[in-house]
Amino acid sequence: MLFQDRTDAGKRLATRLTAYERQPQTIVLGLPRGGVPVAFEVAQALELPLDVLIVRKLGLPDQKEMAMGAIASGHVRILNQRLLQNLQLSPEVIEQVTREEQRELERRERAYRGNRPPLELRDRTVILVDDGLATGATMKAAVAALQRQHPARIVVAVPVGSTHACQTFEKIIDDIVCAESPEPFSAIGLWYDNFDQTTDEEVRNLLKHRVSQPH
Repeated sequence: MLFQDRTDAGKRLATRLTAYERQPQTIVLGLPRGGVPVAFEVAQALELPLDVLIVRKLGLPDQKEMAMGAIASGHVRILNQRLLQNLQLSPEVIEQVTREEQRELERRERAYRGNRPPLELRDRTVILVDDGLATGATMKAAVAALQRQHPARIVVAVPVGSTHACQTFEKIIDDIVCAESPEPFSAIGLWYDNFDQTTDEEVRNLLKHRVSQPH
């Protein structure tokens, strides 16, 4: 194990991001749910505001953990075209999965944010945080959603990620921080002693303590 839990992972990830400490026009965004406890520790250590960017993996109908793509706030959808061609999934199946995940995405928007509008991201440095990178599909959707809001700089930061996934982001964003890249990678949860599912209530509580407007 590399990390005790997401809190430990967030504290250790923050030590790799000290260049952004107290930087004006900088914000930390966690990917719910598991990325939020990590992002909370990063925001706390760097004294930066925290918010969420909601992303949902599009799992295969008979293998939910296998991502055929992802969706994010702002009506962004990323599909793994090579995988879809190999599996020959019908457009109807893809649309059905997308609709189901869109409903969950909208539910989470309401649950986590309520009536509070998202923080303004234009011309800001945004640090996108998750608890790990396996294929990178979910984070790619997050980056695509974020790019539509024209931030000045995008940084992806994770405690652990596969070498391949981390290298992929070097080409599409300004900075990538993978604190650990063990090989063979296999799955994110293998590198945590405690990888219990984060609840909606935990996400709401963490946001309540850290959300504020950037300086």
